[in-house]
Amino acid sequence: MLAPLYPILDTHLLTARSLDLESLATAWQAAGVTLLQYRNKQGNAREMLRDASRMRKIFPANGVARLILNDRPDLALLADFDGVHVGQGDVSVEDARRIVGANRWVGASTHSPEQVMEADKTTCHYIAYGPIFPTGSKNNPDPTVGLAGLSAARTLTTKPLVAIGGVTRKNCRSVIDAGADSVAVISDLLPGCEDNNGDSKSARQIIEEFLALLM
Repeated sequence: MLAPLYPILDTHLLTARSLDLESLATAWQAAGVTLLQYRNKQGNAREMLRDASRMRKIFPANGVARLILNDRPDLALLADFDGVHVGQGDVSVEDARRIVGANRWVGASTHSPEQVMEADKTTCHYIAYGPIFPTGSKNNPDPTVGLAGLSAARTLTTKPLVAIGGVTRKNCRSVIDAGADSVAVISDLLPGCEDNNGDSKSARQIIEEFLALLM
């Protein structure tokens, strides 16, 4: 079963907001995160493995939480992560599977009904679909699919479906109601986002708010 909240720890955004990876991951672990993706689009292998080692200490390999590495099945294996997530421009799901083996998870990004159907034929454990809403987390995002597009994608696969792209505390419940099993969130999980009252929330409080909305 897929956790309803799938945080993505993006190192570019952490740097932009002067946030510490270890402190943030520790707060998320304490708040009850059980599925987490590490995404570093600009770092080298040494940097990624160093970060991965720090995260593995915070989230031990005891089956309680799953750590997923973005893009790099080879580094996921070296870091003893629980899986890898691949996009349309990365290695294929089956190539990633050959690298990480049968027991680790492989997730796949999709952006159209056709891609969802293709991913459904593979050995991926879950399919990410989006962007659902406009997002600023990517420089050149794919066209938004909306809640209607998400509902349509739900009919195309029985695999767990992760909604991604512009998901926030304000809209996450509508995404689950539209058919997603889980929501992948990046920006709205980071401290520094203001709530409707202008109050700043801690990393742990933000996770707890999301989980309360999704349960």
